[in-house]
Amino acid sequence: MAVGDRLPTVTKLPTTRQLVMFAGASGDFYEIHYDNAVAVESGLPGVIVHGYLKMAWLGELVSTWAGPDAFVQRVDVSYRGTDVPGDEYRLEGQVTAIAPGDGVTTVELEIWGEGPAGAKTTIGTAAVQLPAAGGR
Repeated sequence: MAVGDRLPTVTKLPTTRQLVMFAGASGDFYEIHYDNAVAVESGLPGVIVHGYLKMAWLGELVSTWAGPDAFVQRVDVSYRGTDVPGDEYRLEGQVTAIAPGDGVTTVELEIWGEGPAGAKTTIGTAAVQLPAAGGR
C-alpha cells in the first residue's frame, strides 16, 4: 500500500424501492426521496437519493477495502450534488497518507461518489486503523 493507491471502484444502482426501504430504516421520510411530484415541485429533477445513504455506501467502500481486522475511525462527507434512482453511482477512494504507529497503521483516505457524468456529488475523507503486523 502506498500514498496514491486507489480503492477498488464500487458501483451502486439505486432504486426508488431501495430509497423507501432506507427511509423506513433511517426515519428520513422527506418526500423528495420517494414522491416524484413533491421532488419536482421542489425544483429537483425527480426523486433523489438520500445523502445519508450515499454516506453509508462510502463507509461500506472503506470498511470492505480495509477488511475485518481494521477499525474505521472516521468517515466525513459533504454533499455537492444530487443523484437519482436508476443512474449508476460510483464509489471511489484514494490513499492520501499512511502513518505507522504502535501496533497499528493509520491510513487516511479521500473518498467520493460520482454520478454517470463523472461529477463528484459526495466528497469526503476517512481514517482507518489497520493492524501493523498483517496490514495491507
